[in-house]
Amino acid sequence: MEEKYRYLSEMERYEIININDGDKYSVLGNNDIVIDENGQLKLLLLNDGRSNKLFFKGNEMLEVSWDYVKKIGSKTIIIDVDGDTLRKTHI
Repeated sequence: MEEKYRYLSEMERYEIININDGDKYSVLGNNDIVIDENGQLKLLLLNDGRSNKLFFKGNEMLEVSWDYVKKIGSKTIIIDVDGDTLRKTHI
């Protein structure tokens, strides 16, 4: 495999870190990715982390445009987004 390719099964264990404020959003496997009909990555849907996994409330997620993904390292996905830019959505 060439280095420019990554398997989703490997990336599920990558930790998501926001370098703007230092927040961690768990690993990609605990979050989600939105892909358009052309196969382009559009959004990261990040668990808010404050929901404490309440089953009867809707899952509140934070939408992060793929444009804010700055680097995919060997074990991390680095995003750079401020709190005002994050949009909350319910899944």
